[in-house]
Amino acid sequence: MKPMLPEFGQCGELFHTPSGTAFADIPVKDHQETWPIRSKRFRSWLRRGYYEATGEAASAPAVRSALDHLEARAQFDGPERAVCIRTAEHAGRIYLDLADEHWRAVEIGPDGWQVIGSPPVRFRRPAGMLSLPLPEPGGSIEALNSFLNLPSPNDFVLIVAWLLGALRSGGPYPLLAISGEQGSAKTVLSKLLKALIDPNTAPVRALSREQRELMIAANNSYLLAFDNLSGLPHWLSDALCRLATGGSFAVRQLYTDDEEILFEASRPILLNGIEDVISRPDLGDRAIFLSLAPIAEADRRPEADLWREFAIARPRILSALLDGVVHGLRAINQVQLKRLPRMADFALWAAACETAFWPTGTFARAYAANRRAAIESIIEADPLATCVRTIMGERTSWIGSASDLLRLCTESAREDASISPWAKNPRALAGRLRRAQTFLRMLDIDISFGREGRSGAHPTCCDCVPRAPVRTPPSARPGQKIRGRSRAGCGVRRHSFACWISR
Repeated sequence: MKPMLPEFGQCGELFHTPSGTAFADIPVKDHQETWPIRSKRFRSWLRRGYYEATGEAASAPAVRSALDHLEARAQFDGPERAVCIRTAEHAGRIYLDLADEHWRAVEIGPDGWQVIGSPPVRFRRPAGMLSLPLPEPGGSIEALNSFLNLPSPNDFVLIVAWLLGALRSGGPYPLLAISGEQGSAKTVLSKLLKALIDPNTAPVRALSREQRELMIAANNSYLLAFDNLSGLPHWLSDALCRLATGGSFAVRQLYTDDEEILFEASRPILLNGIEDVISRPDLGDRAIFLSLAPIAEADRRPEADLWREFAIARPRILSALLDGVVHGLRAINQVQLKRLPRMADFALWAAACETAFWPTGTFARAYAANRRAAIESIIEADPLATCVRTIMGERTSWIGSASDLLRLCTESAREDASISPWAKNPRALAGRLRRAQTFLRMLDIDISFGREGRSGAHPTCCDCVPRAPVRTPPSARPGQKIRGRSRAGCGVRRHSFACWISR
């Protein structure tokens, strides 16, 4: 009697992920591989085992029956385990999947790093994933700088910090936004950084057209690199915010009416374009901005030569990054920063790693300068924020309704007929002011919001709280009206937006 498929196909451990996907560890020559039971790779392994045992091809019904049987065992009898892409953390150590044919990984701990054959964590290999080289000890991080077209030492410090952050599993990860004129090697820089952490047959990609596409890309790649962007739609800007700091996505499953596909993760993200494509403050607060200088004709070299030299240097550059991670794991519990920025976990990690390469405080100074420049750039790109900044440059406080602020902004713009859409709707103006308030606060313009109306039902009040005590204007005292409207808490019905702005 011919053997049944599950009998000869002796798998290792059968298990399932938290989402219910069935996986199997299968022995292949001198190592063990992990594949989804419904994947083509596992199906091929199953059919090959049957052929070697019987000399015949397994029928399609037999293969389907075997897959159903193994999937049931994995889901109902197997343990639940996490399956990661490229990086994972376990018991205080970081594991970097080399994605080579022997399924080796780098184990990184406070006492050093080493290449091992059977890591205690499970990795999966999506289509297109390429292998990392075996790291060679003794490398210097300065070897990386010769391949990058960076205008200042601070930019190199931020690049290295971003790479070190990408090597830590789980995030949060600051988004790296690269801009520069054509011919400034934006795409080459993106490919080089991708090759150091998560090489792929398609290193850079076009912008996702919908959230489903972005979710699929994040599910099948560790480091997302988007090339040659001209702008970011609002939905994508919000989605990138969630991916940078960790968030969940839910989309309707195809061919169903009431089922969803859930994806929860955090991913390093890189994007480039000729212009600054990030204009929304919430995404800008999670980003590192780099502006590349043009390359002189005399300094250009063939890209084939660049990649040949990079392939030689990459193993030692990778080992230098691993040394930085070892240093960070050793020092992370002793690091303290005077002020924590928005991406506090990343900043602490980068500060812990930096002394492997530079003096203490090098990263903090570079990061603070980059954030200050980003704030100025995004404020200048926001018509409302620029208008508020101009208004407050002439006074210490201002109070009024949304319509008052709209009229004042229009007057400040000298009633220009080409004024942006934000100036046509008081409600939209309030929403834009909420988005801009974080960056305006960094420029010493403080804004706070409250609710007014009966039972506090209407989000209508914006009060700006000064950093130093400022005497409340007489017109703003409780119980008194401001242009026919009263302050919050006086019990008088009010549906208008009021704003008190102070420096």
